[in-house]
Amino acid sequence: MRTDDTKKLAPEITLKISGEDETNRLGHDIAIALKPRDCLGLIGDLGAGKSTLARAIIRYLANNWELEVPSPTFTLEQIYETSPAIHHFDFYRLGDASEVLELGLDEALEDAVAIIEWPQNAAGQLPAEMAHVQIDIKRGNSRQISISGSADFLARINRSLEIRAFLNKNFGDDVERRPLTGDASTRSYELVSQGGKTRLLMNAARQPDGPPVRDGMPYSQIAHLAEDVSAFVGIDLLLRKAGFYAPEIFAQDLENGLLLTEFMGSGGMLDDAGIPIKERYLAAAALLANLHQNDWPHSVEISKETTHHIPKYDPAAMKIEVELLIDWYAPSLHGGKLDDEDLKPFDQIWQGLIETLQKSEQSLVLRDYHSPNLIWREDASGHNQLGLIDFQDAVIGPSAYDLASLAQDARVNISEELEEAIIDHYIKLRSEADPNFDETELRKAYSIAAALRVSKILGIFIRLHKRDIKPAYLKHMPRMRGYLERCFRNPALGTYQNWFEKVLGQN
Repeated sequence: MRTDDTKKLAPEITLKISGEDETNRLGHDIAIALKPRDCLGLIGDLGAGKSTLARAIIRYLANNWELEVPSPTFTLEQIYETSPAIHHFDFYRLGDASEVLELGLDEALEDAVAIIEWPQNAAGQLPAEMAHVQIDIKRGNSRQISISGSADFLARINRSLEIRAFLNKNFGDDVERRPLTGDASTRSYELVSQGGKTRLLMNAARQPDGPPVRDGMPYSQIAHLAEDVSAFVGIDLLLRKAGFYAPEIFAQDLENGLLLTEFMGSGGMLDDAGIPIKERYLAAAALLANLHQNDWPHSVEISKETTHHIPKYDPAAMKIEVELLIDWYAPSLHGGKLDDEDLKPFDQIWQGLIETLQKSEQSLVLRDYHSPNLIWREDASGHNQLGLIDFQDAVIGPSAYDLASLAQDARVNISEELEEAIIDHYIKLRSEADPNFDETELRKAYSIAAALRVSKILGIFIRLHKRDIKPAYLKHMPRMRGYLERCFRNPALGTYQNWFEKVLGQN
């Protein structure tokens, strides 16, 4: 679909800037919001600053402030192998709009971004939903910027500008922003630097609830997933008060879902070859043993106006999570949904297993206590060697759940020997602190919690592949199935093993 609009579009976002530094900063804020298939037209008179803005966007994505960015006025197109790739066009000398067809713009946009100067010279040959940045020269060295485009594009640009305003207020006027690789959630993170200081920006705008799936409630509410950043702030306060190393929070905007926190470094649990470092996993087990000896409150006051209530990891939450195996993983094997004859015993089996977990020792469960969320701090000592992050979904639930998250790390190959060493170390420390600690019950709860977690993740990884078009998660599937086979060795899971092998045909 093409547009014939050659005139200035009605702006949706307007702002004023002055000078090259502010133009560069705007280019960075636009660049961080871009994603493949975005097509951005730059409109303005000669000398308005179109090339300066384009150059700032390209250099930001190239992470090279000295990159040579020549104007493609005569070549029409210049390609940069950035991430995402950029096709920079200049149609000032375009002889006829039909010449655009020879440039293969549609193909370029499949996995890249296009920046087009003088797009009005290609009327009728450009994507209908392309965005526009109109630059109007005002008095002195000032410019009025008018940005228009699709609702999705404008939302991304608006969010980036909101983050810039938050950083200006709470960190400094000339903060450098760098996105960090995201996870499977809707949250995103940036490393932000200014004056030799580096901090972490969490971008977690409140998400609209999904459709009701049970009892009039969406999945996120039933599973007790955090709805806003107040959950992170609350758990952070609890952990720090109890002596665990969670990041210091320097600034917060709870309403808009923005946090400026300490950056704890990039040390991890793996060596350079991606192999688990045993000593660090044992240290993580020791931290858990300590954490589970605390008596945790069920709520925490964040401010006079805001209190975070830590949800109970109740049967409804566990059930809807384990059913992800039924909703996504099972259909991927059978080509369709299971019938009632297979679903009924699954429900009965997990009703009993969940009841067992509910009766096991309960504590604060961080829920994703595994390598991506554990920061190794080489220069620290004791439990402070491990920095904790990504705990906003914490609940009060079975202590064994986080032990299973650690010892059956979803993204790392944990050998049977290391898994057993982690569990043994945890049990040793718990037993030393409490002579009445029940090892048999812990191992039983561990196997059930691990099986619940693996079953859930098998469903999540298939969902990420099929619904969210993220096939990279499929590489973890053999590991998760292997973990489940280990769980089946505990007699408590015998009926689930029989069902799994009979219905899903895997052993």
